Amino acid sequence: MRQAHGTRGASTRRNRRSAGIVIVRSRDTGWQFLVLRAYTYWDFPKGGIEPGESPIEAARREAREETALTDLVFRWGEDWIETEPYASGKIARYYLAEALSGDVRLEPAPGARYPEHHEYRWIHRAEADVMLVPRMLRVLDWAESRLRLGSIAE
Repeated sequence: MRQAHGTRGASTRRNRRSAGIVIVRSRDTGWQFLVLRAYTYWDFPKGGIEPGESPIEAARREAREETALTDLVFRWGEDWIETEPYASGKIARYYLAEALSGDVRLEPAPGARYPEHHEYRWIHRAEADVMLVPRMLRVLDWAESRLRLGSIAE
């Protein structure tokens, strides 16, 4: 696993860690990115890392729980980027994966009455520029740079 440039030292805090995935799909019009909305905030699927769980395991679990997508391929490897600390020192790590199949479903977590998110959208970069906060746009910039490089399997 390689760390994305510019994130060294970001992983020194404990107990305020989350992991997620920038999920993409290819369309004739280019790459689309999956974003989820909770209240007025748009983000990529992510959540807390449970004890004994690696960040990539947490990212996969959270994507499955929050979107019901399971057919994800990490064709760009397991490189990642971390956000700068936010919300009292929380740091989120993101990976990049392609959704090969499946429909997004927003379902309640076990024991919950309502889904964690209110809406999802598959968007292009131009839409992201007005929907995402700067911290998430930096993650999106990283994901786009990986997409331009092509998959490591090519």
